[in-house]
Amino acid sequence: MNKISLTTPDLAEENINRLAELFPSVTTEMKDEDGVSKTAIDFDALRDLLGDVAEGQRERYQFTWPGKATAKLEARTPCDKTLRPCIEESKDWDTTQNLYIEGDNLDALKLLRETYAGKVRLIYIDPPYNTGHDFIYDDDFSQSREDYEEASDEYDEEGGRLVANPESNGRFHSDWCSMMYPRLLLARDLLMGNGAIFISIDDNESMNLRKICDEVFGAGCFVGDIAWQRTYSPRNDSKGIPVTVEHLLVFSKQSEWIPGRLPRTEGMNAGYGSPDGDSSLWASGDPAAPGAATHQGMVYAIQHPFTGELMYPPTGSCWRIGQPGLLEIMRQWAPYELKDLGDAERRASVCGISNAEVRADIKGVVLSVPQEEATQMARERYDAGSWPLLYFTSNGRGGMRRKRYLDESQGRIITNLWLYDEVGHSDEAKKGLKALFDGTAPFDTPKPVRLMKRILDIATDEDSLVLDFFSGSASMAEGVIAKNTEDGGSRRFILVQIPEAATGQYDTLCDIGKERIRRAGTKIAAEVEISNRQLKIGEDPKFMPDIGFRVLKIDSSSFNDTYRNPEEFSQDALAMYVDNLKEGRTSEDLLFQVLPRFRIPLSAKIDELDLCGKRIFDVNDGQMLACFDASVGIDTIEAIAKRKPVYAVFRDASMANDSTEANFEELFKTYSPDTMRKVI
Repeated sequence: MNKISLTTPDLAEENINRLAELFPSVTTEMKDEDGVSKTAIDFDALRDLLGDVAEGQRERYQFTWPGKATAKLEARTPCDKTLRPCIEESKDWDTTQNLYIEGDNLDALKLLRETYAGKVRLIYIDPPYNTGHDFIYDDDFSQSREDYEEASDEYDEEGGRLVANPESNGRFHSDWCSMMYPRLLLARDLLMGNGAIFISIDDNESMNLRKICDEVFGAGCFVGDIAWQRTYSPRNDSKGIPVTVEHLLVFSKQSEWIPGRLPRTEGMNAGYGSPDGDSSLWASGDPAAPGAATHQGMVYAIQHPFTGELMYPPTGSCWRIGQPGLLEIMRQWAPYELKDLGDAERRASVCGISNAEVRADIKGVVLSVPQEEATQMARERYDAGSWPLLYFTSNGRGGMRRKRYLDESQGRIITNLWLYDEVGHSDEAKKGLKALFDGTAPFDTPKPVRLMKRILDIATDEDSLVLDFFSGSASMAEGVIAKNTEDGGSRRFILVQIPEAATGQYDTLCDIGKERIRRAGTKIAAEVEISNRQLKIGEDPKFMPDIGFRVLKIDSSSFNDTYRNPEEFSQDALAMYVDNLKEGRTSEDLLFQVLPRFRIPLSAKIDELDLCGKRIFDVNDGQMLACFDASVGIDTIEAIAKRKPVYAVFRDASMANDSTEANFEELFKTYSPDTMRKVI
């Protein structure tokens, strides 16, 4: 039986394996500190393959700070913690697809990476701004818990590590960079190929954050620095220029990421009509816009609407904008404007073109196709994206314009200036939170729900997974629920928050976040129900979104550390290693410890079965069957094998006797040889 690892993967080992796949010749073997042989990379051999490299004292462009090497190591170090389910604090546990995780987000990202690597479409975070008055995460895990408690006044029972970072600290910026760097490294692994991350920050660390993201995501993956107008009333600050905006730094997983467009407004659509009787709504546009002509610099050639041929003047040079002859040539290629050859000749006369030139140049194009058919051909070419529809003002004798059809519009483009009247401001956010919590806002600096919805508008599809690992008051969760209500989407959120101490009636910030999601969900569900009771004839009912969430809390492994050298064991102590389960841990705890090892989502459907008197977890309708009861006999093993699950999981200490353990593999080979069997 194969054992399940109790730690997250070693990222350094993963990188070594990737290099070995690309360059087998650079691998070598070496012994670790315990004398065990392992695969390593021969950097001299790698240098020979790659050629010149930047190293040692050679000058090169780089961004660094004291502690950067340690920050990189923290991202690669395996995590031996687990996520414990908390059903009593959850909402709609059995049906929801949303997650709320309590604990240090560095641990959470490592645990999530096993299951959700490459599956998150959008990451939004609002990290500490490092103003000198807030707290940052302390990632010095080399300290013991006791040493840390003595050294810090900020320590919570759930294992969160928060420390003040005053500006008087000589490592003021370095500590903040060291906190952010490993989290962003892990966050990148979670993003889909077409995913993006949005990070709220102010002027204090925006420059350092930009440089860190350039390194983690790649400078070519920078999308934009959005200025969000967070206040409608500038502070009366005598020091320098009053601040009215914050930054939203946007980076993508891959270069050339393009955000979605916003819906068009009624005002934008008001200018569309059909003055020439065209059945579709259209507006006049610039004929030299992309798709209307092929150009190099300011020199244009004309592309035939049917053949695709590029036409140039007889001299061999290209027409320039405004050059005589350009408009006349393009007029010849508007076949649905030319009624017959006589019409073409009359137009040519006005334009100074001889009848012979008209007959030679356009007779084969214009007169070989009936007028209605030519118009249809042109529209088909337009629909295919190969030619824009052109028309001429003043009954065909004026200037040339391009028809821009409303049904082809792609909506409003995104700029890097977001005004408060469109996405909300800080005061609006606080008032909204205050309204949810019966007149008292339990959190001072929430982000507006409208801002969250704007980000969701341009960076997600209707079924996207959204992650916020500095979730604060859970504005993003409310934004996801509200957006799903609007468009019937099935977006899911994963929120992570350290249980930071709160003021007022709530003990921690997590308590505030969970309560906000409950209240916002209840409010939105009530509004949907009221709306659906007032439907008019022919109207579709509004969509009821997923307003639930599963609460998972980061804790130490559910198993005691039984890895010891032989000399560390004594005869009297051997009994405690027969069952290494920690006291107080439940079967549900064990299930959620093993789910990430099989890359099964933490929101998976979980049912319970009774097979031969034993409790069995059925995950995702038979994808996994797990039994953690004691004294599991052959009858239970056989019943599970006959159901042919993809994965079957048991406790090592669960087997009833030696006979059961000896027959375990044979039973699966007989009834379900393809099932992957694991023990923990």
